Amino acid sequence: MSNSLLKLRLSMLGTAALIIGVSTLGFTLIMSGLGGFSLSSLAVMVAIFNLLQWLLAPYLINLSYGVKPLDPYTNSELQMSIEDLSKRSGIKTPKLMISNLAIPNAFAYGSPLTGNHVAVTQGLLNTLNTDQVNAVIGHELGHIKHKDMHIMMMASFLPSLFYIFSRSMFFTRDRDNKGPQLIGAASLLIYFVLTLANLGLSRLREYYADQHSASLLPNNSKLLSEALAKISQTTGVVRQLAPNSANSGSFKTLFISDPDVTTRAGRGYGFYRSNPDQALVDEIKGRKLSGSERFFELFSTHPNIVKRLRALEETQSF
Repeated sequence: MSNSLLKLRLSMLGTAALIIGVSTLGFTLIMSGLGGFSLSSLAVMVAIFNLLQWLLAPYLINLSYGVKPLDPYTNSELQMSIEDLSKRSGIKTPKLMISNLAIPNAFAYGSPLTGNHVAVTQGLLNTLNTDQVNAVIGHELGHIKHKDMHIMMMASFLPSLFYIFSRSMFFTRDRDNKGPQLIGAASLLIYFVLTLANLGLSRLREYYADQHSASLLPNNSKLLSEALAKISQTTGVVRQLAPNSANSGSFKTLFISDPDVTTRAGRGYGFYRSNPDQALVDEIKGRKLSGSERFFELFSTHPNIVKRLRALEETQSF
């Protein structure tokens, strides 16, 4: 196991421990402040809501993004690729789908009701070459192999619970008793901390899926870097030229790249040489991150593209 992969796994374990620790402390303080008030009914309600969202999400995603099955016969090369990559990943081949979105992107989703799906957008097929598309699919298969959909669904349960509990405390009818309002404020603070931790966990899962794709084929690290750079660059262009056609909706956290955070890299020296895609990668990852970029990354589900490309570059050296 490489040092970068070991550090990544330790970071995920540390983040999960933080989420569990903060949640446990929060529950202890709340129950102590309310004299042993039971949160079971509220927890059940939030759990049912999250469960229904998880089960029904694939149907909502299909409607939101115009997703339909990709014909395996007319797209035999892509179908063979996902079958081969799934075999290399040690998982059952998910159903290959296509979305009519103009932005280049891809996402994995599914539930026990529908099974697993990997969707590519029409914009992705128009932007990337075949090998780059396969590297992107390898990333999405990493999410399925690592069960990221289930992990993030369970992780989102805790902040949801504290948020709803804080609302219930703020709107208590007993205006003379300030205790519920104070507990509501504490719950809201815990919700904020857990949300930041969940966003951090989401970014780590993206790095982890990148590592999975890089491990499938010898050249995948380079190909995925090129794909991510082109996705970020092209999405910015599409959003400028046709804003309505680039609508990413409420499920953008599933995407391989956040469509609301794009990179506009100029075409520097050497861009038109034999490998313009690698020139774009070099230009983006060579940028110096500003303080504001580092700060706003804390509130993002995806890593900053510069850091992400640098992480993949480290993978190439092993």
